[in-house]
Amino acid sequence: VYVLSMAATYTEAGVMAGLFGKNLQAAFQNPWIIGGFVTLFVALALSMFGFYELQLPARWQTAMTERSNRQSGGRYGGVAVMGFLSALIVGPCVAPPLAAALIVIGASGDAALGGTALFSLSMGMGVPLILFGISAGKLIPRAGAWMGAVKAVFGVGLLALAIWMLERIVQGPLILLLWGLLAIGSGVFLGALESIPPGASGWKRVWKTLGLALLLVGAAELIGAAAGNNNWMKPLAGLGSGMAQEHHVAFQRIKSLEDLERALAVSAAAGKPAMLDFYADWCVECIRMERNTFPEPEVQNLLSQVQAIQADVTPNDKVDQALMKRFGIIGPPAILFFDRQGREMKPYRLVGYFTPDKFSAHLQRVIDES
Repeated sequence: VYVLSMAATYTEAGVMAGLFGKNLQAAFQNPWIIGGFVTLFVALALSMFGFYELQLPARWQTAMTERSNRQSGGRYGGVAVMGFLSALIVGPCVAPPLAAALIVIGASGDAALGGTALFSLSMGMGVPLILFGISAGKLIPRAGAWMGAVKAVFGVGLLALAIWMLERIVQGPLILLLWGLLAIGSGVFLGALESIPPGASGWKRVWKTLGLALLLVGAAELIGAAAGNNNWMKPLAGLGSGMAQEHHVAFQRIKSLEDLERALAVSAAAGKPAMLDFYADWCVECIRMERNTFPEPEVQNLLSQVQAIQADVTPNDKVDQALMKRFGIIGPPAILFFDRQGREMKPYRLVGYFTPDKFSAHLQRVIDES
């Protein structure tokens, strides 16, 4: 009852973040707001590394602790109240990862994701309590260096989230540089540069091996950044030919509904189907499509058979909003297809990221049916 009450508190917080966080989706289109959240993630990460602590005011903690202590044990109602209050009291101990989770959930606008994610977080905190209670305390781990290691892992995760979010507004070699520095720093923390003393445990060797692997990953990212690469997932792409190369899809850029109508008229006159891609620089999935899906040779071959049109809605101004509203599009990424007469093929709409194989198969069906 105690654990479920605590879980219910966190789950409710996740659902509320998902429901009311839909407004954050629009906010996350503003570079200044994105930069603010990136700064917040870095600040949370620094707290996990021990630079300072984030917690509720002492008066609040004392008041809630006293209220919890007044609850009588042995009664389900009292235990449930203790679980609820414990979620608030223990909250400061997990404030950085919890705050990061709430921000990401709010940005997604998905209440189901919010409830599920924070329920999982709360059960991860609560199940060990049940096990410790069943074992009469025999399973309780001793305090030690492992607690600092856990905080460091959360800190690295928060820095990774900061870089991932920064990628919405900053692209190119700088992102590769940041990923490289994070990987190298993590590798050094794991002891990649330290010698293994005789008789060291197997875990010491495992961590050193992982640290060395992270050093190699970081070095690859730095080399890619120096070469001018833009894709941190493929930092060494194009180096074999002496320079970083990137495929560019020849999209016809449009801005307004009138531009689209003219482009569709041209494709209809040529007897070709058309594809309209809604893109934005701050759209992570759009960038993934640009980097991983569109450049593939099979996809390029199919795109040559259609009129490829792209609406860049990065500014998200009134003209962009009018174009998206015309087709009932909430925001990118979204891809619409039109037949050879310029009529939309609504059953073939795509929303989200698609791998090259899935996208090429879908595009082939569009060409066949148009």
